[in-house]
Amino acid sequence: MFEREAFRLETLDDYSQSGGVDAYQAFLAGEEQPESYKTSAWLTTVGNATAVGKRVYRVHVLSRPLTDYLRFELSWGYRRNMTAGEEFFILDTTEQENPLPDAPDFWLFDDRVAGVMAYDEDGKYLGSELLEEDDRLPTFRDYRDTALAQAVPFTEWWTEHGE
Repeated sequence: MFEREAFRLETLDDYSQSGGVDAYQAFLAGEEQPESYKTSAWLTTVGNATAVGKRVYRVHVLSRPLTDYLRFELSWGYRRNMTAGEEFFILDTTEQENPLPDAPDFWLFDDRVAGVMAYDEDGKYLGSELLEEDDRLPTFRDYRDTALAQAVPFTEWWTEHGE
């Protein structure tokens, strides 16, 4: 799908109906991470990509206090995915205005293809629209560049604000 890099912008506080539902329930119950969560297909995908020099990275726009889902995603998901080489950044809007109030969730692959994602109000993934050779691609590049310019590395943010 991509040759050099895959960037993801996350803007929601809850993706709990989009995957990892069992792991999320285990997190809420104070249980151990399920084995299936520790060895997900996503880890293999990211590990294979980063092993050949591709970059997989994302920015999550959020504000504190964290929702239960964000506590799960950041403490279990991000830290797990980092072991495969995925990079994470946080754009914390708790004490600043959101510089991307209209940006949707999306993937941007090699600056050439955007996958604009749709979710319902409960965090359930509804599908994506792929934009290739589209007039809107510069907007998604700008969203990425703005997010990265104002975000901090996840580990730095987690050290200060993690729970």
